Amino acid sequence: MIIPPFLKPGDKFAIVSPSGTVLPERVDGAVRAIELWGFVPLVSEHCKEEYHAYTVITHSAPPEQRLADLQWALHNPQVRAILCSRGGYGAVHLLEHLNLEALARDPKWLIGFSDISALHAAWHRAGVVSIHSPMAKHLTLYDSDNETNRINYNILTGKGLPTYHEPAHHYNRPGTATATITGGNLAVLMGLLATPFNLIKAGNILFIEDVAEQVYQVQRLLYHLRLAGILPRLAGLIVGQFTKHRGDDTTAMLDMIHDMVAPYHYPVAFNFPIGHVERNVPIVEGATATLAVSDTGVKLHYEELK
Repeated sequence: MIIPPFLKPGDKFAIVSPSGTVLPERVDGAVRAIELWGFVPLVSEHCKEEYHAYTVITHSAPPEQRLADLQWALHNPQVRAILCSRGGYGAVHLLEHLNLEALARDPKWLIGFSDISALHAAWHRAGVVSIHSPMAKHLTLYDSDNETNRINYNILTGKGLPTYHEPAHHYNRPGTATATITGGNLAVLMGLLATPFNLIKAGNILFIEDVAEQVYQVQRLLYHLRLAGILPRLAGLIVGQFTKHRGDDTTAMLDMIHDMVAPYHYPVAFNFPIGHVERNVPIVEGATATLAVSDTGVKLHYEELK
């Protein structure tokens, strides 16, 4: 995997909206945060717009304008990192039009999560690592000392990768695995299965999260992975946060996922802080990571990026 160049003071940092519409004040907050990091924010032309497709789907702009903004950031040699303003829906519209060869020749950091999982899949297909992480809202609401913001800054500037130590969970399965780590929003990534942008691969450490998907819907997705032969052959599984489903019964969701992976033997970590929650820690997509699960807790750490 290709590591984008680490950022230096004065580097350009693009903000784009490839999916849903974003509150303008969140973009303004991200601009201030990026300036405090010592970088120069560049807001894309259609970043703050609002567009309604089929009367019910809200995007930041029509697909061709969202694509133009992303291509502007990709092909501008001065831009060294791209922050997606928010998720929502719509990144999938852009995938087939991206010049992944150009991205591989001039790699740059991508930051985002949720629907931006689709763009992480594109970066991975180009062979470039990316950062699954909160976006403009988090930069607006929290200062630079916040855990997530501090970790992102350290990754982007080459100051070091995070090591996470998380509490034990009664459903955890002990074990250790070292492999490429990939994942993101489960529903988004399942929509890319059997395409050139598939990011859920046997042999990887997979991390998953989702929002507003019911227990039976998530189970259906996991059955798809089981029947496709992928779920049995993971190197490890990190179960993030599944929020805002009917009744918000987290216990039922975790019970179901535990049952779905019970036949296998790789390490599994439950209740990891990834997803649509306040503490949503950055994950370096495409890096080599070690997941160590024991009776006393979970450790996730990375090989050095070079």
